Parts: sequence; C-alpha cells; structure tokens
Amino acid sequence: MKMEDRSQELLAELNERQREAVEYCDGASLVIAGAGSGKTRVLTYKIAYLIEQGLEPYRILALTFTNKAAREMKERIGKLVDSQKANQLYMGTFHSVFSRILRAEADKIGYNSNFTIYDESDSRSLLKSIIKGMGLDEKKYKPSSVHSYISMAKNHLITAALYANDRAARERDRNMKMEAVSQIYTAYDARCRQANAMDFDDLLLNTFQLFSEHEEVRSKYAERFQYVLVDEYQDTNFAQVSIVGQLAAKHQRVCVVGDDFQSIYSFRGANIDNILDFQQKFANARTFKLERNYRSTQNIVRAANSLMKHNARQIPKDVYSEEGVGQKISYKPCYSDKEEAMVVVKEIQRLKRAEGCGYDGFAILYRTNSQSRSFEDELRKNAVPYKIYGGLSFYQRKEIKDIIAYFRLVANPNDEEAFKRIINYPARGIGATTVLKIIECAQTNGVSLWDVLTAPDRYGLDVNKGTMAKLSSFASLIVGFIQRLAVTDAYELGKEIIQMSGIAQDLMSGTEPDDLSRRENLEEFLAGMQSFVEGNREEGRGDEVYLTDFLQEVALYSDQDKEEDDRPKVTLMTIHAAKGLEFPIVFVVGLEENIFPSPMSADSKRGIEEERRLLYVAITRAERHCIITNAKNRYRFGSMQFDNPSRFLNDIDPRFIETEGLVGGSTDRMPWDRGSSSDNFRDYEPNKPYTGSRSWGQDYGRLGGRWQNSNPVASQFRADPKPKITERKAPERAVDPLSERTKQRLMSEGGNFRRLSSAMTNGGRTMDAPSQDLFSSASGGNGLSEGATIEHQRFGIGKVLKLEGVGENAKATVEFVNAGTKQLLLKFAKYKVL
Repeated sequence: MKMEDRSQELLAELNERQREAVEYCDGASLVIAGAGSGKTRVLTYKIAYLIEQGLEPYRILALTFTNKAAREMKERIGKLVDSQKANQLYMGTFHSVFSRILRAEADKIGYNSNFTIYDESDSRSLLKSIIKGMGLDEKKYKPSSVHSYISMAKNHLITAALYANDRAARERDRNMKMEAVSQIYTAYDARCRQANAMDFDDLLLNTFQLFSEHEEVRSKYAERFQYVLVDEYQDTNFAQVSIVGQLAAKHQRVCVVGDDFQSIYSFRGANIDNILDFQQKFANARTFKLERNYRSTQNIVRAANSLMKHNARQIPKDVYSEEGVGQKISYKPCYSDKEEAMVVVKEIQRLKRAEGCGYDGFAILYRTNSQSRSFEDELRKNAVPYKIYGGLSFYQRKEIKDIIAYFRLVANPNDEEAFKRIINYPARGIGATTVLKIIECAQTNGVSLWDVLTAPDRYGLDVNKGTMAKLSSFASLIVGFIQRLAVTDAYELGKEIIQMSGIAQDLMSGTEPDDLSRRENLEEFLAGMQSFVEGNREEGRGDEVYLTDFLQEVALYSDQDKEEDDRPKVTLMTIHAAKGLEFPIVFVVGLEENIFPSPMSADSKRGIEEERRLLYVAITRAERHCIITNAKNRYRFGSMQFDNPSRFLNDIDPRFIETEGLVGGSTDRMPWDRGSSSDNFRDYEPNKPYTGSRSWGQDYGRLGGRWQNSNPVASQFRADPKPKITERKAPERAVDPLSERTKQRLMSEGGNFRRLSSAMTNGGRTMDAPSQDLFSSASGGNGLSEGATIEHQRFGIGKVLKLEGVGENAKATVEFVNAGTKQLLLKFAKYKVL
C-alpha cells in the first residue's frame, strides 16, 4: 500500500476534530482533550501518521508520565504501523528518557556514565546521615521534610548554589525554623556527586543544565528529535516544560496534549499555567479541541460542564456527549458519615440488581484516604467485596497498625508481635540489639518477652544501666494503661495511649502530604473509636465499650483485609488516583465544606479552582450513573462536627442534578437554598480572572503551616510535648452557625441557653451546628410516643415501633430508613422528634 494511501486510511478512522489534530504537523500545536474524548487515540494516531509520512521513528520524542502509558501507546502504534518501527521510537517517561541522554553525555556534567539513580528511600537515608553528621535535631529536620524542600527546589531548577542565595528560600526556612536546609542541600549535592549518583529530580535538573551549558549538545538533540510530543501536559512542572522548550525552540514542531480541566496535581509541582500559557511560549501555535465525550451520558457531561463554568482562568470549551441522555446526577444528603456509608452500600446493592452489573462496575471516590474507613466497615458488614486502588485498606496503614499494636499489648502483654513492633516506636533508644537480647532471654527461660521486661533481674537480662532505665520506663507506661483497661472506655483509654506513647506527637511533626494523610487517618481512627463506644452505649451494650471489645471488632476487619481472590470488587480510591479511569457507576462522597474543598485549599482562588477541577475529574469518571453524597455531621477532633454542604454543589446547574432522600418534601438540606457556605470564602469572585502567581518559595511552607494552624489537634500537640487530647478545641468558624432569629426561637420554645450550650459546646469545645440539629438525650423519652417519627444524629430518619421500660432503662425500637431496626437506650440516644 502506498504511503499516502495508508496515511489517509489512518485519518479515516478518526472523527473530524481528532483528524485535524493528527494531520497538522507543521508547527506547535496544543490539543485540548476533554474527559473521555480519545486523547490516547489522538497521540498514537499522530505518531503513526508521522511515521507513515516518512519521519524516521527515532526522530520522534514522545514523553509520558507513566511507564504504563508509554508501553500501551507503543503497543497501539505497533499495531497501526509495525512493531519494529514502534520499538525505534524515543518514547518513555520524562525521567527514563532524560536518564538515557545523561548517560550518553555524563562526562559533560562531571559524572561517569554508570551513575546510580537514588530512589526516595536512598535519598532520605543519605539525608538522615548528613543531618546526623551536622549535629542537627532529627525531629526538627526530618529527612522526609528536607527531601521535599530540596525536591521542590530542583523542580524549579534551583541548584544548591542558587538556593543558598535565594532570599525567598532563606526567608521560608527561617519561618519554618529550619535555617540549615541550605547547608544540608549543599552537602547532599556534594555527597551525591561524590558517589556518582543522581536522584530522580537530578534527572531533570541535570538535563536542563546540560542543555543550558553545552549548546552543541542541545543542538544535537534538538536536531535529532524532529517532532516532540508530550502527554498530560497540564501535569508538567517548571523543569519539564523548560526542557521541552529547549528541545523545541528552533523547529517549533511540538505537540502537547492535555486538559486544563483535569489539572489536579499542584501538590506535586504541576503548574496549570504551562498549558494555559502554551500559545504565548510557542509562536503561531494552533489549538485543537477534542470536545466529544465518548464515555459519559449527556446529563453527566452537562453537569460537569456547568460546574467548570465557575472557574475563572481556563481554556473555553464545550464538551458534549452523543451517548444517551441518562439519569441526572443524584445527590443524596445524609445525617452522618455512618448513614452516608449505609446509603452508598444500599445503593450499590440496588443498582447491582437493577443494572445487572458486577461489583467491579462500582467506584467510591473520596477526597482523602482517611474517608475510606466508614465505607470499608459498611461494605464488610454487608459482605460486599471491595479493593483499595493504589493504597492500603484503612486498618493496614502503618500508623493504624502501630496504634493497634499498642492496644494489643495493653490488652494482652504477652503478645510478642505487638511487643516487637512498638517497643521502640516512637524512638525511645531501645535498639535492635536490646530487643534481640530480650528475645533470647525469653526463649532461654521459656517465658514471654513481657515477663522478661517486667522482671529483668529474675531472668538475667544482660543490658547496661541506661538501657534498663529505658525498658523500665516503657514497662511502667504500659502497666499504667493495663490498670485502666477494665474501667475506662476504649475511646478515652485509646486517646491516652496515643497521646502518652508519643504517637500523636510523632504524627504531628511532619509537613509533607503523606504526613497530613497520616494525621487524617489518626483523626478518623479516633472518630471510629468514639462512634464505637457511643453506638454501643446507645444501643444498650454499655458493657461492650472497652478496648478488648474494640480490638475484637478490628481483628475481624484486619483478617478480612488479608483475603485475596479474583472476585469482582467495588473499587475505593481517592479522586487523584482515579484520574484516567472510568466506571459505569461512581459515588463521589464527602461533599462537605472542610473536606471537599479541602481546608488547605480554601484560602486562595487558585486553590479553590483546583478543588473544583478535582470534582470535575470525579464526576467525569462515571459512564452511566454519578451519585454524590455528604453528611450533616461526623466525629472529628473528639466531638461531633456539623458542616455545610460543599460550595461546589451550588455550582452544578440544578437542571442536571436531583436531590433524593429528603423527608416530607423538606428542602432545608438543599445546598443551593443555603447561603452560609459561600460566606466562608467571601473574597472569591468566580468571574474575575486570576492574575497572581505564587512563587516557588511561597509554596513551600503552605502545606504544613496552614494545616497546623487550622487543625486544633496539630496546634495543641505542637505547643505541648505531652498534650491532653481531651482539651482540644474544634476549628473556629468565620460564620456564626446560629442566627439571632434562631436563638430567639429557641428561647421562645422554652429551650433555654443551657440547651443551646449543651448542643453547641462539649467541654468548652465549640461545635459548628445549625439550630435544627439540636439533638436531645433524655432518659424519660422526651415525650416520645409509638408511631412518632424521629431524626437521629447518626441513623437519620426513623419511625418509633415500640417503647418499653422506664427511667434509666427506657428503650425505643426504631425502624430507620437506611440503618434498619435499632433498639435505643433513650438515656444515651441523640435524636429529636419531627
């Protein structure tokens, strides 16, 4: 077949917009590929078209963000042309391609071609050694935190020498009380060079320096690569875009593909300005828009479009679908995180029957990893198989396993595995040698490790006086907890263990995204414990609220986590992890202020716009059904917190969303009928273009500083080396949740300010609760009668079927809409009569 005929045959397999993007090869081009519009198809066909037009494969440079994407594209190209030609392509991730160039040119920048590439653990190990050698406080200069600062600098092409002279960097380090970061960076750079090693960030930084300082090398590669293609351009950082510019500056034959609506990785250094400003960087660049969505129904696409109209700075586009109209987005507001999980699982079971699809057709998407707990618990209870995509099940996460190991040791001091896991966590100077001596001593005497720890002289444990003191201190700590095991409920004792062991302080000390995630997991774990205790009391199981009872329940969860099989499973994941995936049915959960948008992003227009893009990504993962949920209340910071629906619900055109689950036609939970959520971000003007740009130095301190300032747990642990968790306060709110009119109504109804105070405060902790959420707990039943409809704080709406008992023993059997039938001990029950 003639070359021209084959080229036309390739173009004939594309729609009109795709064909235009593939066919233009004379200069720079930007392909805006909306969700589900065939982005990968355009990339692969463009490369195949270039080859069929006579361009040698080795003259094509194609850059991706994952090895998987590169492999899949190469396979597709091989089927379109032939595998031999596809294998000649210079295709791969930024890091893999640039490492090949650096090996070929290593001598130009003072390296040998056989240099080692350090992974993250290698880098952190070296940094730990440098920090220790400099006599710095390892708790203050955590290797993970220092590594993230150095990484950010390198991704902004700031070398150790430039860093030392950068005023913004020095100012940030002073503010973070980490003045020695520059010295550490300089020493780290020198040690890497001495070891003939580069870390992943060096692969970008050194490539840029190679091209900048050696024009003949840059020209050689710019001439070799006659065409440069970049996938997911909206995810590029400053260094990546700068190198692409170096290679394509002369010939301008560069094609970048991406979607500004799906730019969601700024925390990794991605900069949306790269795609928004592409036409300014490349003269006469043409833009092609792929606007047809082949994935989702029309209502899902229209809803997502209406959401994005509220972002100010964007590339205008009108994504459309020619699939069926489909159902509107379903919004299901819930009373609590517990009911939210029940609603989602019930809906999965209902849709599975109605749609006839397997469990693998469902995805539950959440803003933060910690939100998985309540859904995991409910899925297990209903025997629904699930998997965590790109992460661990909640109870398998390290910080949770560490805490549970403490609990296990307190409940059973002879638990050897728990003993070994936490005897030196957090670090208390009991090293591996000492632990080995304890094990050998226990085996020699035929006793447990705990027996040796509590009676070292009797069993002849051979350690020095200093080590003996550390062991004694640890034993005393655990004994103190054991003494309270049968008299203090699991939540109160658990809080004390987490506090006094030093786990809380350890988790509060970091400033990286992973550290934030661990803190969120800690808070969610405490919330789960509190819910366990209060739920058992409320349902008349007051003798099952202790640590041993809680451990029994958790042990069953952990055991189920180990089950692996090939059954179809519901997928649970963060929205960030879901990008690029699609499912017939998607649940987007936790659409509340202070969760989504994340409070860390709510202080800037730029941050809010990225959070809105994140919701766009979540919605557009759905093919047939998209269900959005949120909760009016959930346990956080040791108390019940009340949040408004997410402001983003206001941004979705009401024509494409329907609210379900409201009782009696009430609209008090319709987000667009409540104005308070927008007040939390008063300076946000959706129609005003964003013109500012935060410098790299300003970005550094945002994560840790803002989280610690906004989070009462973090603030308290930072201020007090031995914090008392029971005294922590809930976050302050800018808006008074109770209007004067509401306060007057409460007074006129006989509800005095003692009632108001009990609902709004808990041991001095202010709770952000709307007036209609003042739940009662009264031993006499508070005028309850059979047949009455109640609104329960956690279980939602229910009908009283039966009342029995009097005084302290008064009980009510209630049939709830989502939670089923529950028997409540009224002295603990939190409800109101409707």
